[in-house]
Amino acid sequence: MDNSAIFANFAPKYYNFVKMTSAIQKRLSDSKAARWTALAIVSITMMFGYFFTDVMSPLEPLLTAAKGTEDGLGLGWSSGEYGWFSGAYGLMNVYLFLLFLGGIILDKFGIRFTGVMSTSLMFLGAVIKWWAVRTDFGDATVWVPFGGDVLVQVAYAGLGFAIYGVGCEIAGITVSKVIVKWFTGRELATAMGLQVALARIGTAVALAASLPIAKAFGGVSASVGLGAACLCIGLIAFLVYNVMDKKEDQAVEAAAAEPEEGFKFSDLKLLFLNRGFWYVTLLCLMFYAGVFPFLKFATKLMIFKYGVNDELAGLIPAMLPFGTIFLTPFFGGVYDKYGKGATLMLIGSCLLTFVHVVFALPLNHWLLAIAVMVLLGIAFGLVPSAMWPSVPKIIPMKLLGTAYALIFYIQNIGLSMVPMWIGAVNEKNTDANGFIDYTESMTIFAAFGVLAIIISWLLIREDKLKGYGLEQPNVKK
Repeated sequence: MDNSAIFANFAPKYYNFVKMTSAIQKRLSDSKAARWTALAIVSITMMFGYFFTDVMSPLEPLLTAAKGTEDGLGLGWSSGEYGWFSGAYGLMNVYLFLLFLGGIILDKFGIRFTGVMSTSLMFLGAVIKWWAVRTDFGDATVWVPFGGDVLVQVAYAGLGFAIYGVGCEIAGITVSKVIVKWFTGRELATAMGLQVALARIGTAVALAASLPIAKAFGGVSASVGLGAACLCIGLIAFLVYNVMDKKEDQAVEAAAAEPEEGFKFSDLKLLFLNRGFWYVTLLCLMFYAGVFPFLKFATKLMIFKYGVNDELAGLIPAMLPFGTIFLTPFFGGVYDKYGKGATLMLIGSCLLTFVHVVFALPLNHWLLAIAVMVLLGIAFGLVPSAMWPSVPKIIPMKLLGTAYALIFYIQNIGLSMVPMWIGAVNEKNTDANGFIDYTESMTIFAAFGVLAIIISWLLIREDKLKGYGLEQPNVKK
């Protein structure tokens, strides 16, 4: 064969190799600055989301105060109505299966489409909720699922919160897949920890500032309106991220020797038959059922049980998310470098149980409340920093959106039902003077912690059997 024939055979292969090498070098995720910028953008969106999720939690004293009291800011809701409203967040996700559908949409249609859809739903739901709490519907009532007859204002506010909840949960799984996409083989747990940390800033600001803002600017609608404005900014931020995501996909497609196998419905059996995945899912349900619903009642707990002034009561629960701002990235870094992810989950579950046992005991000093809230913050840093980066070790990338969606879907059962349960329990344990005995409700939260301990132990055993690598570092050397 002469030289021209050799060149004719070699040239196309060389051209494809150069093209692939060039594409690989141009991947945005290979740039540390680019991938951390992408993380910052989507994390800001979720930070605003978490602010809005908890913006009403410190406002329970105003919501449940009789109309005309609290300087005219009281809305006259009952404890049961507040519990139903708090649980409305997950109603559509749980009973209409919208979150699970969102995961399939994410795997089928991609991050960009799903992200814009979910952030738009967040903003729409926020606007409806803001309109509801600023409108006087009088004393008219209407029947709602799982709540019976409630005030019309409560029903509309719950509707807005439910629509927002659909968007927020789908946005959450979208952001999780974004982080896995940009950080697999790199600082995955640290990146997820930082995203959670920024989200906790949103929660902390809501818990600490929502009540003062409402009292300073004319009522509940002021805090809710601020949250809606932030969500509009979050929607714009995700549109900016879409530009980066498109460039990353173009580089990946150019570098791929053959196209990646896409999502197929038949692959769902890999998910449903995976025992390790179900352990993570149930751990998520029990752990978060012991944290987020607790936060919705924590401000009033500080007032009634620990005698904290209502102006300062929201600051003690706010310590929890502030603590995780530093702890979640720290524990994520430990997981990235040293492993022990399943062990971190077990330790966090033990701390959760201990905290709620203390809250259930007849010990009423406010310094004790602060001390155990610090411990809860440590638990809240340990479990999420290890749990979310562990999912990609168990489930393949093409099913990751559906996997996260199913986890969030099961979690939403807790986020929906537990506040309603606790609200009803607190109403039952309210005496004629309006004082609430929190012993029963804190015992329920402690039981969630015990179940989380059992599930964490089962996950450790399953990891040893199947070799998922949950105890191994994430960073590949």
